[in-house]
Amino acid sequence: MAGAIARDPNSFHKQASLPVSNAYDPTAELVRHGDELKATLSGQWTAARSEAVEHEAAALEDAARGAHRVLIDLARIERLDTLGAWVLDRTRHELGGRSQRADFVGAKPEHRILLDEIAYRGFQQLPPPRRSSIIDFLAQVGESVVDAGKDVVRGTSFLGEVVVALLRVIIDPRRFRVASIVHHLEMVGFRGVPIIALISFLVGCIVAQQGIFQLQRFGASTFVVNLVGILTLRELAVLLTSIMVAGRSGSAFTAEIGSMKMREEVDALRVMGLDPVEVLVLPRMIAIVVALPLLTFIAAMAALFGGGLVAWAYGGITPEVYLSRLQQTISQSPSTFMVGLIKAPFMALVIGVIASLEGLAVQGSAESLGRQVTASVVKAIFMVIVVDGLFAMFFAAINY
Repeated sequence: MAGAIARDPNSFHKQASLPVSNAYDPTAELVRHGDELKATLSGQWTAARSEAVEHEAAALEDAARGAHRVLIDLARIERLDTLGAWVLDRTRHELGGRSQRADFVGAKPEHRILLDEIAYRGFQQLPPPRRSSIIDFLAQVGESVVDAGKDVVRGTSFLGEVVVALLRVIIDPRRFRVASIVHHLEMVGFRGVPIIALISFLVGCIVAQQGIFQLQRFGASTFVVNLVGILTLRELAVLLTSIMVAGRSGSAFTAEIGSMKMREEVDALRVMGLDPVEVLVLPRMIAIVVALPLLTFIAAMAALFGGGLVAWAYGGITPEVYLSRLQQTISQSPSTFMVGLIKAPFMALVIGVIASLEGLAVQGSAESLGRQVTASVVKAIFMVIVVDGLFAMFFAAINY
């Protein structure tokens, strides 16, 4: 026997809605036929009546308990907006989650379109696939290797663009941007001298102190001069300088070019017929390639000076003895001084390519800018160490 479903279980006939205070309020008339429940909706199911919409939807869910099938008739709905459609679709999914079949019937074409759009994303989440931690780890390692290969290809291609831009400038010297190069030389070289000289001085002091303490056990504290001289000139000076330039100037290059990319200034250069590589990248590359060897020399002198002070204070090695033994050490192997300076331009080239490439990879958000600046510094420092290792193996192979 057909009858109306009431919210009060002791009553058989009752309207499943709030007390009608307005003809436009949403209502749901619920009628059950055996194990089938039909809900006839009417009124305006809109955000302006969100409280009543939620109330009627909750009443529909309660009344549908025990029903095998639920038909939701939308023919009498006057207005339906996104909130109303979302609540109805959520109700249908919740009924489906209770193994009840719920269907919309009688919807107007415009209401059907809205419901279809809302239903594009279901509320029921699929169970997460079972994964193996070992497979995930191997997959991440594989992705890292592939990304590293892509970075190498991108860097090589970008270096080719820089070389082509340099050739254009050499063929037509009027395109040479002297003011930009001088500006970046000042920022990279001149303004970087204090911090690089200070750090190199402290590192030279530390190396000399530790060397003296260890060599005193063997009565060979004077060999600390050989240790400081060779280690500083061949490795420490250029390595410390390159790492500092990568963190200081490389990050600045990425941030500057990335900010221009965000503000679409790079696109504006292309519209004006200018090459961004020639205008933005080439002056920075020339400046860093010229500045890094000079900074390496200053860093080497600062480290040797710091080592000499510590050798005098802790080891009793006078400045005359220190300079004489240092000159003797370097004269025995003249290549010691040149090794660091030979490495410097190549490290500068790596830093400039990575910094500029990461800057041009910035998208339109501040998050992207921060991510690329971080990647620029990390990749540049990593590649500096890799290049230093390659040069060490190369010089050892040729006995230089």
